[in-house]
Amino acid sequence: MEKELHEQYEYARRRIKQKKRLYFHFVLFVLGSLLLFIANKFFEIAVDSNWSIWVITIWLFLFILHFIKIFITDRFMNKNWEREQIDRLVALQQKKLDQLQTQVNNDELK
Repeated sequence: MEKELHEQYEYARRRIKQKKRLYFHFVLFVLGSLLLFIANKFFEIAVDSNWSIWVITIWLFLFILHFIKIFITDRFMNKNWEREQIDRLVALQQKKLDQLQTQVNNDELK
């Protein structure tokens, strides 16, 4: 039981760390986007193009990927999911081995 509590604690600690990094990424994205926009518009750095919009769009895409990884992918494909998949595959292999053993025993009887 203590091992399960430790695993739950470690899982919670990792999830909190992931979410903390995501929130930091969001704040960095907002401040960085604001800085890029100001640099492009007010400081007239490469005024003829909207390079800041392209950089912000790419950065937003990367942030969305980070968000999906934290709140969708990691939520469903955690250690419990891995354990269930391993148990399912081991059960399938055991079932096949049992079927083969049954066939061998039947062939020996004939």
